[in-house]
Amino acid sequence: MSAEQFEGIMGRILDRLLHHRALNYWRRNARQADHAPLSELRAQRNRASQLRTHLDRLIHVAEGRLALPQIGSSFFPKPHGTDWSWRPNLWRGPLSEPGMSSASSKSMLGDEVQVFHDCSYSELTLRQLRNTREQDLAPFGLRMDVFQFDGSFLSLVIELPPEAAEGMTRQHLLRVDTIIETEKPQEIFVRLNIKHGPNTEQLVRELPLDDSAALVEFDLAYSRLNEKRIEKIWLDLIFESPDMNQVILRDLTFSRHHRAAI
Repeated sequence: MSAEQFEGIMGRILDRLLHHRALNYWRRNARQADHAPLSELRAQRNRASQLRTHLDRLIHVAEGRLALPQIGSSFFPKPHGTDWSWRPNLWRGPLSEPGMSSASSKSMLGDEVQVFHDCSYSELTLRQLRNTREQDLAPFGLRMDVFQFDGSFLSLVIELPPEAAEGMTRQHLLRVDTIIETEKPQEIFVRLNIKHGPNTEQLVRELPLDDSAALVEFDLAYSRLNEKRIEKIWLDLIFESPDMNQVILRDLTFSRHHRAAI
């Protein structure tokens, strides 16, 4: 054991001893408060008030931080038989550059999310935000503010990691779960792109509008996928007529499982 490790252990032991001594001191004073001399009680009250200020502050900050989803968390409910799952980094941890205004087409937010549009003048803002709601499992979300929009398309592209393609077959279902809030109803399409050899398979689904927590599943049995030549997988979130709207993507997760045998 090094000297630094020994000092650390001794410091923790001393901290515990001091804590128990202080706890016993205030426990004894509290039990004797009904009969303590007023001059002594007044002094104890003043010291207790000073101590309570710092304790209340610590408790308030601790409860707030401990209630937040843990940074880096990849936990989310998955279908039975899931053999691969993933939450992109933007929804897991803080980005070095948390946002951009007047975002140009092909701008990157982190390493996995890219925005595409054909506006002549961009009035599009993207910003990572910290999720704080009790029901949130993702530590972070993405807020997209769209003002005047003179283009014909707007999409967010999420590139899936190479692990998503490992072992993928036409017997798989790829599931995408989202939690999305919008200021006004917003049509959102989800397009799965799988590049295999010289071809790219594309499967499109529309997210339901009636629930902020929505999911879509892509059944690869209905594709012409060449399982042995998968090179790259990415997802497009396509926003129809997005002008003058705010969209918050609280969570975005992927999971893969085998389809039920027929």
